[in-house]
Amino acid sequence: MIRFVIVTGMSGAGRNSVLRMLEDMGYFCIDNLPVRMIPKLTKVFISESKSMDRVALGIDIRNLQGLSELGDILGEMKEAGYRYEILFLEADSKVLVKRYKETRRNHPLALQGRVDKAIEEERKELAPIKKKADYILDTSHMLVRDLKQEIDKIFLDKEEYQNFFVTILSFGFKYGIPSDSDLVFDVRFLPNPYYIPELKPQTGNDRDVYEYVMDSEQAGVFLKQLYQMIRFLIPNYILEGKNQIVISIGCTGGKHRSVTIANALGKKMQELPYSLKIEHRDIGKDAILKK
Repeated sequence: MIRFVIVTGMSGAGRNSVLRMLEDMGYFCIDNLPVRMIPKLTKVFISESKSMDRVALGIDIRNLQGLSELGDILGEMKEAGYRYEILFLEADSKVLVKRYKETRRNHPLALQGRVDKAIEEERKELAPIKKKADYILDTSHMLVRDLKQEIDKIFLDKEEYQNFFVTILSFGFKYGIPSDSDLVFDVRFLPNPYYIPELKPQTGNDRDVYEYVMDSEQAGVFLKQLYQMIRFLIPNYILEGKNQIVISIGCTGGKHRSVTIANALGKKMQELPYSLKIEHRDIGKDAILKK
């Protein structure tokens, strides 16, 4: 049986990178194929299934006229018994604008207009396809290696892919609250290793600091209640239509307490069926600023 994958989503969200990753996995990849050719090409691939069992098609907003017909075409394919999967790549509008500025490329819908307006127009045009997607990846906070891990989970691993991405982000309040936070928690009430001479130069990634913070009664109670709340919130966020969440945990400098709690929460959340990433935004900033 051919594994037939359609890779689509927001321009600038990583479609080309994903197609290269799939090509490395042995997929026969075609980018920006006219939508009307999909059924004919599918028949060809099926006839060649002995030599070609994995196919990926990249479709984006450049195929604007064809996108309006894609739903009907996919419906016809399904009725004919052709199986397919849709991977939709999403990203925050501000992130997409930043990526376009960095690469100095033009958005397909921008022409001489503004990129931000083009992105919002594209989002509206792609909404029907997003609803049909089997997998939705939000690449706003992903490095290439993070994206590769998620693609491997979907297309290589045996485990069932969980379509929700959680980022646990530690930070220091003196450097500002992360602008992309969905939930923000202040752990400055916990015992501060900063005032212990032997712990001050260490971080929450070090065992001594971790144990110092977590040995306090407040830390244990806070972590337990925070975990219970997150377990309650995520299924409700999914029902609302969210596919990713950033949980920000802050202390004064983002080096000791916030890092410890972020690591402890991440450890507990590994048992949950969601894609998980832990980041420590400000863990090294004190050392850099003192140089």
